Amino acid sequence: MIRLPTIAAALLLPALALAAGEKVSYPSGDAQVGGYLALPQGKGPFPGLVVVPEWWGLNAWAREKADAFARKGYAALAVDIYRGQVAEDPETAHELSRALPPDRASGDLRAAFAYLAGRKDVDPKRIGVIGWCMGGGFALDLAEEAPVAATVVYYGRLPTEGATIAKIKSPVLGNFGAEDKGIPPDSVKAFAAKAEQAGVKTDLKVYPGAGHAFASSPTGPNGPKYRPEAAKDADARTDAFLARTLKKG
Repeated sequence: MIRLPTIAAALLLPALALAAGEKVSYPSGDAQVGGYLALPQGKGPFPGLVVVPEWWGLNAWAREKADAFARKGYAALAVDIYRGQVAEDPETAHELSRALPPDRASGDLRAAFAYLAGRKDVDPKRIGVIGWCMGGGFALDLAEEAPVAATVVYYGRLPTEGATIAKIKSPVLGNFGAEDKGIPPDSVKAFAAKAEQAGVKTDLKVYPGAGHAFASSPTGPNGPKYRPEAAKDADARTDAFLARTLKKG
């Protein structure tokens, strides 16, 4: 049985339980790019979080993730990586991802970080980045290029060069699937070894019986890949990691 709080009890719930999302825009090079910003209630300054979507782009699931992080106390900015385009099927997602210039994507992520860092209600020293799938790889790219305080990767592309890994100054949490053909466990082990050599702190977990996108949306194209127990554990690890690295105290 699910117990719902009474009105009196609800009034005692923390203000952070509420969040409001809105479309925002900010400069990236010569262009004006957009995103979806969800803020906790209150004055802040809040820890910030750059949210990098999967190869579908800034869809409803990505916005819901930003809302969820805002309810947990983060100023969460979900990046519109395709600048207005969203894929609803794998064929379109493949086309959009292949056509996405990596330099433009990296520039837009740096611009997202700068936008959060420039807000009065965000603590610029407590901004992290999180990404899934394609977004996980881009999250690591941002960690190499900006002073992020924490990096979370869900089954994203991993750098292989020691010099590149050494550019990462934040701790890295990673969640991967043992059955992922694109990001196999051996590549996770190799990344962990080179990260240790470079002095980069990592906490990487590979889930048996899980493949790519195991913690993504349980509905839509990714639905058959969803593994509820692994997803629950990975998300709990993420919450604990972000609270430890981005929240004061």
